[in-house]
Amino acid sequence: MAVRFQVSTEIPASREKIYKAWLSGKQHTGMTGGPATASNKIGGTFTAYGDYISGKNIELVPFSKIVQSWRTTEFSDDENDSILEVKLEEKGKQTLVTITHSDLPPHGTTYEQGWIDYYFKPMKSYFSKK
Repeated sequence: MAVRFQVSTEIPASREKIYKAWLSGKQHTGMTGGPATASNKIGGTFTAYGDYISGKNIELVPFSKIVQSWRTTEFSDDENDSILEVKLEEKGKQTLVTITHSDLPPHGTTYEQGWIDYYFKPMKSYFSKK
């Protein structure tokens, strides 16, 4: 059975800044602290935390939604890519970032805390300095 979860937090930045940073290798590296490559085109590929995470852009709705195929080096060759949806909703001077991660293999439950530790925490720090 495929694993699905949702996590969210408020980040001190506009949804436009977060959207652009997510899809820029240089800014993605800056906001997470892990080496990243990125594309702002549908079908474009990305990596994060070196080559640990990889995937491609499936749907891009400027400044509000990013949908990507997503996998880590922990996926076996016979496990399909998961689906990552990032929704951005402005809340005053902050943006509510909601991550819905679905179609994960059974070991995918471990990524729920990973989004908090390796994305939300460093993003809050990165954008609060901007």
